[in-house]
Amino acid sequence: MGTIIIVVIVLVIVVLAVWLIASYNGLVKLKNRVEAAWAQIEVQLNRRHDLIPNLVETVKGYATHESETLEKVVAARNSAVAASTPSEQANAEKAVSGALANVFALSEAYPDLKANQNFLALQEELTTSEDRVAYARQYYNDSVNQYNTKIESFPAVFMARAAGMGERQYFQAEGDARGPVTVSF
Repeated sequence: MGTIIIVVIVLVIVVLAVWLIASYNGLVKLKNRVEAAWAQIEVQLNRRHDLIPNLVETVKGYATHESETLEKVVAARNSAVAASTPSEQANAEKAVSGALANVFALSEAYPDLKANQNFLALQEELTTSEDRVAYARQYYNDSVNQYNTKIESFPAVFMARAAGMGERQYFQAEGDARGPVTVSF
């Protein structure tokens, strides 16, 4: 009888240990997925940011009277490069998109610019980058949703707290930064 009780206790301890290990590993897997998804967003945003100086230089040659618009693009790019959190990054990228929309609107006023092959190629690359950023953002937000749901669910919430795993931010614009971009000169 005493041996059976010891076997049951050992079995319960082993099952509990296996459950704790599996729970922790599951949390680590989700945390790493979120970090990898964020790294992919950074790759796509860096690609986009690298195209902007070339676009500005191309436009400068045709739209010499539009220096304020070009300066806004450069300032928006610089603030986006300096952003550190997903929330800051999302808001900075919203400003970059608005500034780029103004630059693309310039092409309507400058037919030579609109026909410039370098400008068209850069515009196409930026459009492709936008699509890649959108896809990476969706994947990141899905990963954050899975992670946040897991660390808030019972009984994983106890493991997450013990491991110091906190909630992650979504990649989305805050407050009035959402909505359509206004193009004005």
